[in-house]
Amino acid sequence: MKPQVYSIAAHRGFADALVAGLIPRYREDHFGLARLTLLLPSRRAVRTVTEAFVRASGGALMLPRMAVVGDLDLDETLGPVFDPLGMEAGAVAAPPAVDPTVRLLILSRLLREELAAEAGASVPGEAALLRLARGVGETIDRLLIEEVTPERLLDPAVIGLVGDLAEHWRVATRLFARVMLRWRAELDARGACDAPERRNRLLHGLAQRWRAAPPAHPVVAAGVTSAAPAVAGLLRVVAELPGGAVILPDLDLALDDAVWDALGHAGAPAEDGQVFARGDIVTHPQYHLKLLLHRMGIARGEVQPWHRAGLSPARPARSRAISNLFLPPVASAVWATLSADERNLGGVRLMESAHPGEEALAIAVLVRRALAVPERRVAVITPDRGLAERVIGHLQRWNIAADDSAGRPLPQTAAGRLLLLLAETWAERAAPVPLIALLGAPLVRAGEGRPAWLDRVRKLDLALRGPRPAPGVLALRDHLVKVRRPDPDLIAWWDDVALILAPMLAIDDALPLADALALLVETAEALCGEGIWAEADGRALAMFVEDWSAAAGDPMVAETAVDPAELPALLRDALDLVAVRPPYGGHPRLAIYGLIEARMSRADLVICGGLVEGTWPATPGTDPVLAPAVLRALGIPGADFRIGLAAHDFAAALGAPEVVLSHAARDISGPTVPSRFLLRIRAMLGGGVHEEIDAVLWARGIDQADRMPPSPRPQPMPSAEQRRVDIAATALDRLRGDPYQFYASAILRLSTLDPLDADPTPAWRGTAVHAILEAWHAAGAPPGELVPLAERALAEMSAHPLMRALWQPRLIAGLLWVEEEQERLLGEGRQVVAYERWGDITVRGVRIKGRADRIDRLPDGTLAIVDYKTGSPPKARMVEEGFALQLGLIGLIAADGGIEGVSGLPSRFEYWSLSRRKDGSGFGWCDEPIRDGRKRSGVPRDEFLPITRDYLHDALDRWILGSDPFTARLNPNLAGYSDYDQLMRLDEWQGRDVQRLDGAGGDA
Repeated sequence: MKPQVYSIAAHRGFADALVAGLIPRYREDHFGLARLTLLLPSRRAVRTVTEAFVRASGGALMLPRMAVVGDLDLDETLGPVFDPLGMEAGAVAAPPAVDPTVRLLILSRLLREELAAEAGASVPGEAALLRLARGVGETIDRLLIEEVTPERLLDPAVIGLVGDLAEHWRVATRLFARVMLRWRAELDARGACDAPERRNRLLHGLAQRWRAAPPAHPVVAAGVTSAAPAVAGLLRVVAELPGGAVILPDLDLALDDAVWDALGHAGAPAEDGQVFARGDIVTHPQYHLKLLLHRMGIARGEVQPWHRAGLSPARPARSRAISNLFLPPVASAVWATLSADERNLGGVRLMESAHPGEEALAIAVLVRRALAVPERRVAVITPDRGLAERVIGHLQRWNIAADDSAGRPLPQTAAGRLLLLLAETWAERAAPVPLIALLGAPLVRAGEGRPAWLDRVRKLDLALRGPRPAPGVLALRDHLVKVRRPDPDLIAWWDDVALILAPMLAIDDALPLADALALLVETAEALCGEGIWAEADGRALAMFVEDWSAAAGDPMVAETAVDPAELPALLRDALDLVAVRPPYGGHPRLAIYGLIEARMSRADLVICGGLVEGTWPATPGTDPVLAPAVLRALGIPGADFRIGLAAHDFAAALGAPEVVLSHAARDISGPTVPSRFLLRIRAMLGGGVHEEIDAVLWARGIDQADRMPPSPRPQPMPSAEQRRVDIAATALDRLRGDPYQFYASAILRLSTLDPLDADPTPAWRGTAVHAILEAWHAAGAPPGELVPLAERALAEMSAHPLMRALWQPRLIAGLLWVEEEQERLLGEGRQVVAYERWGDITVRGVRIKGRADRIDRLPDGTLAIVDYKTGSPPKARMVEEGFALQLGLIGLIAADGGIEGVSGLPSRFEYWSLSRRKDGSGFGWCDEPIRDGRKRSGVPRDEFLPITRDYLHDALDRWILGSDPFTARLNPNLAGYSDYDQLMRLDEWQGRDVQRLDGAGGDA
């Protein structure tokens, strides 16, 4: 019997055209269609064809039986178990398939043992091993799909090829061969097989049974284009069955024979047995179909066109234009001579946006406009899930509910993110960032008590700002007790939280994976209750935990011990493979697809988004185990083969009546390269490309507000009462240098918040050094004790690793100099009379306050004011110009008796810096901003206090007791703090012509 093989052209719409032909062909009275068995490529295809039957039926209709046998994307054909077909075929002998998670864990164990046995090889952690095991499993599956046995690796041609490869490929190939052979032995011991092997056995057995005894009712295979040998063999049998047929999508029957031949070898019988020749054009959208036909033993001339069309067909000329669009490089020379009909892509528009955000909004505008037309169906197709999420978000502004049929990775859902946050909190020993994110997660304490819970989480957030405290729940409690203003309510609340986290955080060592998952689940339920499992993502997470826990307890897995520090990476890799697909409930005429989900679908308007290189088509990934040359020798499709599949998906989308092809000119990494498919369209059409401009203009204008004039330089004018504030010794410099910063901090009382897990800032380092020196002086400044005291203090602070590596050694060297200098000065009769002591005086009704780092009494009875600096001290010119007056103000307070226990007139004003000396000879040095000897800048010693007093009175006259505005960046060339740059909107006015400072006030 002549094989019945058909092709549905791209312009007809596969699913609707298929149903339009099946109904009159097989619909007998009552049960005709119900007796038909329809073989489809994926579960998504079953849903698509079912919807097409509903649209075409016009009423009640008994559907055919539908079964899944394969898919264009090889990855999607690995897992399905084809037992329904096996039962129908009559007990085909096939052992059960091994659980995929069990297989992954066993492969990880085999890799660990093999790497441990290799001399000089290092065994990575469990997360990295599972990553490698995943790659090994995928390679095994690729071999099994192509029915390549392990013995082929020992073929002399393959061995000779491996010997010519780089060393890392040779090592990887040998490791793979050993692991694969051991894995086959494991399978034999279990009496099981891999899922692809089971599928092959089922399909081969089914083909043999149907060949020997054809089924009583017709069988049709539709849309199945996987070229796996087992699938191709079954399709050949189906094509020859009575009433049977094979219906292929988008096989180009009009392509010239010379071009068809130019696509390459594609599995045709050859003397060398090679499936893929070196010159094959595997990136062509017809290549995998040619491979399938060769494996079916069908010539392209035997394929018949399917003459039925769906509900939304395009013009027939569209298919011819698509065929010409994808001509191979040599054949594409005919583009210059093509007639208008042969390159007609009417109804196809190209849309370029500035960036992905604008692209998503422009796509949403197109969708909104199309859905306003009754009965008009819209499909958005993109492999970029981030773009799909943005489109869904923008559609919500018009109350259009849309779901991404490709699903969301489980880590991006509330339940999956919670599990990862628990693992990160455990791995980092309750570090502030993961801890706050965990306690504030949406599922934690959901319900009536959540507002009160979040109030305490915010308080904890504020209390943990700054460098990371010591690890563990007890250390965090100590930190909360030691903050400036301890909150008893917060501490009591933290005690309750600590009881929940303590069982998990008490374990530092590696533990079995099943036990680790049980601890995470127990903690999650203690925080969230049963609500964590309530929604679709929670149910998917529950299945994930159950599968992995059961697999980890399998007798042949052996105990998989995992370090808590590796749990986040291990779980993220595993959870990323779980997609949470939405239930029905979105707009009935709108679908958002990934590439796999879009196959066989059709709509009146199809919008293809994310058409840039690296996204559509995706960047080909190299097999991590076997070199490309080895894969080619074994007859395994290479990485470029997937570009051909992506091209086929693109060609199918182009068959819609109206198509918009969208891409962004830039993304977060810089300029993008438009997809090679778009470049082909522009090259073939030349100046005849239709551009979609309106949607982009709408996207740019929909949120565009009137242009606001830039903010002027702030010159706030508080009232006289508001101006009368205390002046700290460290704040006078800020008042004179940048009055606005003084206004923001002293009058508005705004202070910056350190980030969580902050790097040690200069201010923090200074505070740490002052605390160390204060403790040392309080102990009597014993010789030789400063450095040990500093080491203990820094260890207790759980300082940042970068600080320990870079700053601590310098600090220790500087402190050694302080200790030596102290001993030298004591020998000269100098005595410490005060350290870290507060003092104040009142000048013209204004309180001047400050803390002296240290004050010494000199042998002549005068005082030396000492200011410790962890970095370089202010330049002498800064002191001279009145922008570094801390030493002078402390001197004024001391001279006026404002510091308890200190009396006398200051005569020395010293900066003790712990930084590297100017000559590079070591750390620690002393300097005075005094102009004497060869110094050309600074203040004369006997004028130091009078000049400081003059600057103080000037500031009082102008800002505190006067009426000058607190002008932002009054001295723009003066280096200073940037804490309030955003508040003063610096970027809006800095660099423009400086306005006249005429004393007029303004708002901050």
